[in-house]
Amino acid sequence: MKLLIDTRPLRSSPHFRRVWVGNVLSMVGGQLTVVAVLYQTWELTADPVAVGAIGLAQAVPLVLMGQVGGVLADAVDRRRLVVATSLGQVVVTALLAAQAFAGLGSLAVLLGLVALQSAGAALGTPARRTFAARLLPADQIGAGLALINLGFHVSLLVGPAIAGFVVAGWGTGACYAVNALTFFASLYGVLRLPPLPPDGTAARPGLRAVVAGWRFIVSRPVLAGAFLTDLIATVLAMPISLFPVVNAEQFGGDPQTLGLFLSAIAVGGITAGLASGMATRSRRPGRVMLVAAGMWGLALAAFGWAPSVWLALACLAVAGAADTISVISRGALVQLVTPDDYRGRVSAVEDVVGMAGPHLGNFRAGLVAGATSAGVAAVSGGVLCVLGVAAVAVVTPALRRPVRPGKPHSSPVGP
Repeated sequence: MKLLIDTRPLRSSPHFRRVWVGNVLSMVGGQLTVVAVLYQTWELTADPVAVGAIGLAQAVPLVLMGQVGGVLADAVDRRRLVVATSLGQVVVTALLAAQAFAGLGSLAVLLGLVALQSAGAALGTPARRTFAARLLPADQIGAGLALINLGFHVSLLVGPAIAGFVVAGWGTGACYAVNALTFFASLYGVLRLPPLPPDGTAARPGLRAVVAGWRFIVSRPVLAGAFLTDLIATVLAMPISLFPVVNAEQFGGDPQTLGLFLSAIAVGGITAGLASGMATRSRRPGRVMLVAAGMWGLALAAFGWAPSVWLALACLAVAGAADTISVISRGALVQLVTPDDYRGRVSAVEDVVGMAGPHLGNFRAGLVAGATSAGVAAVSGGVLCVLGVAAVAVVTPALRRPVRPGKPHSSPVGP
C-alpha cells in the first residue's frame, strides 16, 4: 500500500482538502480557457505567429509579476493575497467571456486580457504554493504536492476534452464563462482558511527583498542544486517542439499520432502520481529528484531513437512519469528546507525556473533539429541531461542527504 499515492493530507486536513478540490476544479476551468484562447486566436488571424504570441503574452507578466508576488507572499497575509488575486482573475475571465460573446474580434484586446490574467496568476501563485507547508505536517508535504500534481495532470486530460465540446456547442465565450465559475470553487476553499501571515520577520516590499530572496537561494546549495537540476532537465531535453518534426520524419505525419505524443506524457504523469507513495515518503527527496531527472533524460533520448510509434509512446509515458516524480520531490525539498519567511520569494523563483526552462528547451530543440534532425536533437538533449544531472549530484552532496522534517516550517494549521 505504500506504493500508492498517499492520501493522508485529504483525510487529516479539511483545510487542505477544500483547497485541493477547489484547485482541481479551477485547473480544469483554466484548461477550457487555454483551448478557447488558442481557438479564438486562430479564428481571428489564421496566423501561427499570432498563436505563438499567446505564449509571449503569458510569459512576460509571469516573469515580471512573479517576483512581485513572491515578495508580497512574504510580506502580507497569504490568504488575503490569494483571495484578492483570484477575484481579479474572475473579473478578467468575465471580460474574456464578454468580448467573445460580443464578437469584438480584436486580437490586441484578447492578448491584453490574457496578459492581465497571467499577471494575476503570477501575483497569487507564490502565496498559494506555501499552503501545503502551512496546512500539513512535514511528513505529509510531499504527499500534498503529489496530490496537487495529480490534479494538474487530470485537468490536462479532462479540460481540453470538455473545451472541445463546449466550443463546438456554445462557442469560446461559454468556455471563459465556465472558467470564471470554477474560480469560485477555488475561492471557497481559500476563504475557509484562517489568516496565514508569514512566520518570522515579514519582508518589506521592494527590490531589496527580491535580491534577498535570490541571495538566500544562492547561499543554500540544496536550493540552488534543485533549481539547476530543473533547468538542466528542461533546457537540454524538453521535447514538445520536436513532436511535429519527429512525427513527420519517422511516423508519416499522422495528426492522431501527434496527439498521442502529448497524451502519453499526461498518462505517464497520472500513473506516477497514483503510485507516488514511496517517493513522497522518502526522507531523501533530493536523491529521488536526481534519479527521476536522470530517467527523464534517458527516456527522451530513447524517444528520439525509437523505431516504432508504440515504443516512442512508451518512452514518452516513462518520461511523463519521471517528470512527475521529479516535480513532486523537488517541490517537497524546496518547501522543507526553506524558512517560512522566505517561502514566497523562493516559490516565485521556482515558478520562473519552471516556466522559463521549458520555453528555452523547446527553442534549443528546434535549433538543433534544424541543423541536424529531430532524432539527433532528442537523443543529444537526453544524453546531455543525464550528464548534467550526474554532475549536479556529484558537486552537490547535500542533495543526496536526508532532510530533517519539520525543522524549517511552522506547525500546521488545524481544521
